[in-house]
Amino acid sequence: MIVRIATEGQYNLDSSYLDQLNAIDNDLVHAIAAGDRQRFQMLFKQLLELVRQHGQPVDVDELVESQVVLPPPDTSFDEAEELFVGEGLFTG
Repeated sequence: MIVRIATEGQYNLDSSYLDQLNAIDNDLVHAIAAGDRQRFQMLFKQLLELVRQHGQPVDVDELVESQVVLPPPDTSFDEAEELFVGEGLFTG
């Protein structure tokens, strides 16, 4: 699966990580709903690091569609409140 981290690039991530990503995403939704800014920062960093560590960067010259687009690493809590709602970013 192709995951884009906005402002950073795309990563080819094995779909076996989807459950882990979805679990972190769900935790992010709960942290934001609870107004827990510190937990949000920790979980968001964990989400991005999972993609960076286990994904293979896609060459910038290669045009592929992203299945998931994550917000930029500098996303604020207030911005995240609008993004991580309902089922979050991952629904699969």
